[in-house]
Amino acid sequence: MKKLFFTAVVLSVLLSSCVSKKQYAELEDQYGVTKQDLVDAKADLQSCLLEKDHLTAMNTSLKDDKSRSLQQVENLTVLTQSSSDNIKEVIAQLSEKDKYINGIRDAMTRKDSINLALAFQLKRELADGIQDEDIQIEVEKTVVYISIADKMLFKTGSAEVSDRAKVVLGKVATVISSRPDMEVQVEGYTDNVPISTKCMKDNWDLSVARATSVVRVLQNDYNVDPGRLIAAGRSEYVPLESNDTAQGKSTNRRTRIVILPKLNEFFDILEQKPE
Repeated sequence: MKKLFFTAVVLSVLLSSCVSKKQYAELEDQYGVTKQDLVDAKADLQSCLLEKDHLTAMNTSLKDDKSRSLQQVENLTVLTQSSSDNIKEVIAQLSEKDKYINGIRDAMTRKDSINLALAFQLKRELADGIQDEDIQIEVEKTVVYISIADKMLFKTGSAEVSDRAKVVLGKVATVISSRPDMEVQVEGYTDNVPISTKCMKDNWDLSVARATSVVRVLQNDYNVDPGRLIAAGRSEYVPLESNDTAQGKSTNRRTRIVILPKLNEFFDILEQKPE
């Protein structure tokens, strides 16, 4: 009986021991699977952390880019506004300059009209009783020119004004006196024939002396304000024609009366600020 009980106990222990090993093997297999799952989960977690860091960096970069873009837009807005203000200022300045230029043009146009009227008046005065090809009247660039051949004004080599020339100068003086806002410049010209006398050293002296003689006639005989008169000599150095012929020399011997606006009035126009 004892043997039978012992045998049963031993069999029971053996059976019990055999079941535990099987369970152990199963548990060990499950542990392996769970361990692998844990390793995979850690790997996934690490990947997620890396992805999170990457996304965080990208987000930070995007924020920085957005901030820079906003700053650039702000700077561009300021620059555009500044450029717009500068353009407006330039346009305003150009507009003022246009007004200024147009004002000068209007003044010059008025001066042209005055000079045309002056030239017409001179031609009318000189045509009355005087028909001579040796007197020419021209208007050029707001200036009136009266050119008188020296054979009408002077004798050869002389600076004394002839009586006939004084009649012509008297008519010119009448017109000049009617335009007190203008200056009168008398210019003497000669040919290239040298001159040397007790009173005249060369053609410079002769041209200046002739211009001065005309100025004196206008002042002393016809009461033209001497403050408006200018005497100038050009000698032989501004010829109209070649001095190789007698006709050319005759043409070059001339006296020119220039009626022009007073320089101070002209500069006053230039210095006026745009309104």
